[in-house]
Amino acid sequence: MNDIFQKITLKATNSKKIYKIEEIQNLWSGYGKIIRYGLDGSNIKSVVVKNVCLPKNNKSSRKYALSHQRKINSYKVEMSFYKNWSNKCNNDCKVPTWYALEWLNDEFLMVFEDLDDSGFGKRKTSVTWNEVRTCLKWLANFHATFMGEKPEKLWSKGTYWHLETRPDELKALKDIKLKNAAKTIDQKLQNCKFKTLVHGDAKLENFCFSSDGNNVATVDFQYTGGGCGMKDLAYFIGSCFYEDEYENWETEILEFYFQELKKGLDIQKKILDFTKLEREWRKLYPLAWTDFHRFIKGWGSYHFAKNSYSERIARKVISEL
Repeated sequence: MNDIFQKITLKATNSKKIYKIEEIQNLWSGYGKIIRYGLDGSNIKSVVVKNVCLPKNNKSSRKYALSHQRKINSYKVEMSFYKNWSNKCNNDCKVPTWYALEWLNDEFLMVFEDLDDSGFGKRKTSVTWNEVRTCLKWLANFHATFMGEKPEKLWSKGTYWHLETRPDELKALKDIKLKNAAKTIDQKLQNCKFKTLVHGDAKLENFCFSSDGNNVATVDFQYTGGGCGMKDLAYFIGSCFYEDEYENWETEILEFYFQELKKGLDIQKKILDFTKLEREWRKLYPLAWTDFHRFIKGWGSYHFAKNSYSERIARKVISEL
């Protein structure tokens, strides 16, 4: 962390001294680090700092320029989410408190509450059904909180894989039927009547669990924006289960999610026809699944068995368009 950012952090946390505790992780593609710092002379014992340093790269290809600009925009969106939207999140869709958000030259500084110190110190690579329910409850309450909101200063279309930002992956897609259907699927998702804000990268790794697994907080809002909540749901489920498990859990997952969504909408006093919302989003769930499947197949030229769950969902969606 440079000297200016250290001073900003000290002032924001009313601290006298800051010291590095550990590096938590590197950011994608060498764009910086997430680091835990300790503080002296403050009521705050520690903070987590997301320090983005834009790489000095001489690459001039169109593909690199597109990827680079997408990442820059994503960090601006993340700062905007925390500054303008995060205060609406209650404990049912807990996000870390922010202390400082700054952008100076080629660096971004984001100083956050240390979720480990706040009782959310567990990270999971596999989950029990109870822990899945905990995450589904978070997603449902996040979507309920922002139902009907316009995504100002966020992505107009949330998620990192949506079609407009991924032309190269679409071009590389060898599944011609899926490629031809991609635009129609994207339009149907975007034209849904009931829109909310989606997290946009709601994978298991971004959920921070309490020790008993009954509560979570969530991080990484770089791709938050407008859209159908089924995008988050399909992506999250894909991050939790193996391909052959998806179908077995689908009914329970959808039932629990919509139960929690209705509760969340009631708490938020959102007035809408929930029956119509649920009917629309259930129909869009397989399209959301197919939309991400399209990205994955184009991104890494992945091969999926013809009888796999994702392939069967995609074939059915395409046939019904």
